[in-house]
Amino acid sequence: MNFIKKIMVEAAQIELDNNYELQEHQIEFYQKNRYIKLKQVLDEATLAYFNEIISKKVSKINDVETPLDQRDTYGKAFLQLFNLWKQDDDIKQLVLSKRLGKIAADLMQTDGVRLYHDQALFKEGGGGITPWHADQHYWPLESDKTITAWIPLQETPLEMGPLEFSAGSHQILEGRELSISDKSEELIQKKLRVTDFEHIIEPFDAGEISLHSGWVFHRAGANTTDQTRKVMTIIYMDKDMRLKSPENSGQQNDWETWCPGAKVGEVINTELNPIIY
Repeated sequence: MNFIKKIMVEAAQIELDNNYELQEHQIEFYQKNRYIKLKQVLDEATLAYFNEIISKKVSKINDVETPLDQRDTYGKAFLQLFNLWKQDDDIKQLVLSKRLGKIAADLMQTDGVRLYHDQALFKEGGGGITPWHADQHYWPLESDKTITAWIPLQETPLEMGPLEFSAGSHQILEGRELSISDKSEELIQKKLRVTDFEHIIEPFDAGEISLHSGWVFHRAGANTTDQTRKVMTIIYMDKDMRLKSPENSGQQNDWETWCPGAKVGEVINTELNPIIY
């Protein structure tokens, strides 16, 4: 490791070891709306550091060759690469950081969190929408004590397609059975139009992140710029989360892929699901 990189790694580790102190009103806001945006979670140097190393890793392992205009709606939404923490020790530093893990635990009001998995979501320039959906449709998890940190690796204006939320929509049961698709965009949007849940669509400053629960409905607009919208996500669950019997093929696949060896009805305590905080 050269001297400059060593300094960057150490600076990032110091940042990630420091607590981000939440205020009581922020925890209350999350509990009510099941999403929150937090500013200045990562400083400029740390963000630039992870932008560089995550971008390099995505470029190296991405194997999507189909032209953007020939993909389906899901394929146009983003390039999606999983569990980068297992492939790169520098990225592992971010994914397993106690700074982010404590934020997740404090917002969910749990004694601790463990990792479900991570994923890079890179929406290419000209990339399409990410349809309305609820993440937990795909997860064979027994409770709703789940939360995703959505971490833009750059400032993200509306033109790049930042994450949008339907505040408090975790209360809606209709639409939970829908995978990300044109159908989910149409039917969930139709349902949300006749509710009082506020639609939140805002840009993200550099270093600002959002966190949302598994059952809150969310989407993202198209990226109308010529630059890639780079986002790293980390999905956390209650450290005592138990596996439930899969209810669809997506949940079966997630069990086999992200919780290998876990048993239905027991705490998900596998090598891929370490306790972070």
